[in-house]
Amino acid sequence: MTHQEKRIYLINKLLSEDKSYSGYSSPRDEDGQRDFLRALMNVRPAVPIEEGFLRIQDEYLSEEYGGEAVDAMSFPPCPSHKSISLWQGDITRLRIDGIVNAANSGLCGCFRPLHNCIDNIIHTKAGVQLRLKCNELMSAQGYEEPTGRAKLTPAYNLPSKYVLHTVGPIVQGPLTEEHEELLASCYLSCLKLAEENGLKGLAFCCISTGVFMFPAHRAAEIATATVKSWLSETGNAMKIVFNVFKDEDLAIYTKLLG
Repeated sequence: MTHQEKRIYLINKLLSEDKSYSGYSSPRDEDGQRDFLRALMNVRPAVPIEEGFLRIQDEYLSEEYGGEAVDAMSFPPCPSHKSISLWQGDITRLRIDGIVNAANSGLCGCFRPLHNCIDNIIHTKAGVQLRLKCNELMSAQGYEEPTGRAKLTPAYNLPSKYVLHTVGPIVQGPLTEEHEELLASCYLSCLKLAEENGLKGLAFCCISTGVFMFPAHRAAEIATATVKSWLSETGNAMKIVFNVFKDEDLAIYTKLLG
C-alpha cells in the first residue's frame, strides 16, 4: 500500500465500525483525509480493534510523523541547573524516555474532534492503542483519576518510550493554596513515577495552563521550584526538559531558568 492508500484504508475501517457513519465517505484531498482520520480516531471509543488495523495504523503513523523526532537528551542545560533544559515545540516530537500529558480525569484522551489540546495530539500520534491502555488502567481502578496523581503507559507510536498522564487542577475563580499544592503534586508524582521506572529523561508540558486556566507565570514558578527541589533532595541525575509551545511561556521559563 502507498501512504495514501493506508490512510484511506484506516478511514474506511473506522467508518465501518459505526452504522451512524454510513452517510460519510473519505474526503478527496489529502489534508481533508488527514483531518478526517484524526477526527475518527479522536471520537473512537476504547473498544478492541483487529490486529490488521493496528499494523497498518502503526506503519502509517511512522511514515506520517517518524521524520519529526528530536533528540531531547542532547539539549544543552540551562544556566541555573545542569540537569534542566528548555525547549519550545511539539512535545510529541521528543525522543526521550518519558513525556508528560496534561490529561483529564477520565484519563482516556480528548474526545473532541481535532481539538488542539496536548491530550488530543498525544493520543492522535500515539495511535488507538494508547486509549485502549488508558481505559484498561481506569477500568481496573474503578474511579476517575484524582488530581495531582500520575500514571505511566507505553508511548506506542511516539518517539518517546512512555507517556506519564497527570490531571492538573482546574482554576475557576481566584487561585488558591490548594490549587498550587495540587499542581506541585502533579510534578512530584511524575518525577517519582519516572524514578521508580528507571527513566533517564522526562519532558514536562505546561500542566493546567491551557483550558484548566492556571495562571501561566505562577504555574511555571511552581514547576521549576518543585523540580529543582526534587533533584536536589534526591540527588537524581534525570534529564528534565521543560517543553513550552507558546512564546509567552518561553519568555516566562527563560527568565526563571536563567
